[in-house]
Amino acid sequence: MKLHENNALGELGSAIGKGLLAGLAATAAMTLSQTIEMKFTKREPSDATVTVAEDVTGAKPATDEDKQKLSQEIHWSYGTAWGVARGIIGLTGLKGWPATLVHFGAVWGTALVMLPKHDAAKPITEQEPKAIAIDALHHAVYAVTAGLVYDALDAGSRRERKLHKMARNLNKLVQRYRYVA
Repeated sequence: MKLHENNALGELGSAIGKGLLAGLAATAAMTLSQTIEMKFTKREPSDATVTVAEDVTGAKPATDEDKQKLSQEIHWSYGTAWGVARGIIGLTGLKGWPATLVHFGAVWGTALVMLPKHDAAKPITEQEPKAIAIDALHHAVYAVTAGLVYDALDAGSRRERKLHKMARNLNKLVQRYRYVA
């Protein structure tokens, strides 16, 4: 059986898998960041995830214990799933800090729109600067971790080798014309 060198579905599957792993690691980092921050600020855990779930599904957890469990399940599932977006961004050839900034914008931007829509948070225009900064920090921890993990998992991929080859060829071309001019 001969494998095709240009396998778009294989690349998509690989990007999704790497993205899920990056999303899982990023969710763990964000969870640690939030845990540390809550110890310093004495802030209670957010119930935004459950508020959105209740609004979307109409179902409510029966007990506080169920509410906390559901909140954690949604937090980990949602965060891990957002890693897929990082994988899709990687498929475009964007990587490093530019890809991380795009991912950060998508993740935090979605939260800034979705949470107020479901009455799970105030619009950003009504939030205290400290709360905005803390939220941005946690989302930045998430995006940076996802980016670092994704790029580490994607290092040496066929797409990256192709980009390096193109860069080397462009560099050779520039060098050739530099001496001619």
